[in-house]
Amino acid sequence: MLSARFTENLVEAGCDEAGRGSLAGPVFAAAVIFPKEFRNDKLDDSKKLSAKKRYALREVIEKEAMAWAVESVGPEEIDKINILHASFRAMHKAIKKLAISPEILLIDGNHFDPFPGIPHQCIIKGDGKYLCIAAASILAKTYRDDYMIRLHEEFPVYNWKSNKGYPSRAHREGLASFGVTPYHRKSYNLFGQLSMEFK
Repeated sequence: MLSARFTENLVEAGCDEAGRGSLAGPVFAAAVIFPKEFRNDKLDDSKKLSAKKRYALREVIEKEAMAWAVESVGPEEIDKINILHASFRAMHKAIKKLAISPEILLIDGNHFDPFPGIPHQCIIKGDGKYLCIAAASILAKTYRDDYMIRLHEEFPVYNWKSNKGYPSRAHREGLASFGVTPYHRKSYNLFGQLSMEFK
């Protein structure tokens, strides 16, 4: 089981994002606060879980957490401030939305734009180490997947219901044939490497 606590007594919020490497759609972030006694041996980094397990665990997280929030930052803002800062901005928005104010933030990764008034600890591969960060990774991933599946109905040629905006063959070929949409990140290399990647 992942670690339940980073500190002994502080109110901890785990934070993580989903969608940094995607060519289209927003970046999503989540923040989760669990009760001190919370334990769950099935919670893990969202990337290590099947979609079915992620959605089952989302129900557990939303029921058992003392507070949780999910927020996003869209493609236009990503293009303006870059994806790293957009990820942190989405985390900040989620933290502000929490019903309980955390006393420390546990951030997945090695860098963070500090949140005013709340100390943070960056933890590399934290979504595979702490329950609250793993929970945040699951919420961010599943809510983003839901959003991309809805966008697929509007633009089915990119196959976003399967690739969720990431650079799959179908997505690259859709771009080559139909060009960009308002949901694409124009600061990204949308058309590069198509012939090389899929030889």
